[in-house]
Amino acid sequence: MKKNHKGKILNIENIAQDTVKMQFSTNLEEISPGQFVSILVENKTLRRPFSVADFEDSAITVLFKVKGDGTNYLKNLKIGDTVDYLAPLGNKFTLPSNGEKALLIGAGIGIAPMLYLKKELNKKGVENFLISGFKDEREAVEGSDRTVIGGSVLDDIQNLIDEFKPQILYSCGPKIVLQLVCDIAKKNGIRAEIAMEKVMACGIGVCRGCVIKLKKGEEVKNASVCADGPVFNGGEVVWED
Repeated sequence: MKKNHKGKILNIENIAQDTVKMQFSTNLEEISPGQFVSILVENKTLRRPFSVADFEDSAITVLFKVKGDGTNYLKNLKIGDTVDYLAPLGNKFTLPSNGEKALLIGAGIGIAPMLYLKKELNKKGVENFLISGFKDEREAVEGSDRTVIGGSVLDDIQNLIDEFKPQILYSCGPKIVLQLVCDIAKKNGIRAEIAMEKVMACGIGVCRGCVIKLKKGEEVKNASVCADGPVFNGGEVVWED
């Protein structure tokens, strides 16, 4: 059940340029890959949402880029400080069926939920491959099977599909990356699940500030990324300019 929690920071460190890894304690018993937490920031009304990059031993790990006042506040927290957060939020990735292989694609900070998903797939013995892309070597986060610096992570996807022959694609990153991943999946007749990055206000589906459109059969319906997602069937997303 989604509710307010408080935890103590166990570790906080810079792991790449403007990228922070923060781990804090939790009393939650389960958080699944794809779900996120929403953290309270001092003197700010709106919480900040972050994908879960790991969950183990009563600790949640998130990664975030330092961009504004909220993330600047968080990066300056110290071990032992208290974090006020809502969790678990959102839905989760659908894990592959027996014998299926998974190709994971993370772009920029979108690597966060892919790292947790990869860990869980490894635990379950699911064959997988994670490729990530970063604009600059200084921004690269470790943990991928292949890392692309500069250019586009998508340039290698078709070759990987031909070589690895996955039955499902998972991805998180900017809209343009997700849209192209879905196009590639459709072209190859492969399922795609994407975790969407969207500016969220309430984080619980009340304000409707993160609405996207989904095609369900012949109907097009609205969905909130925070409440109905952030994970969606890539084949159902209606991409808008």
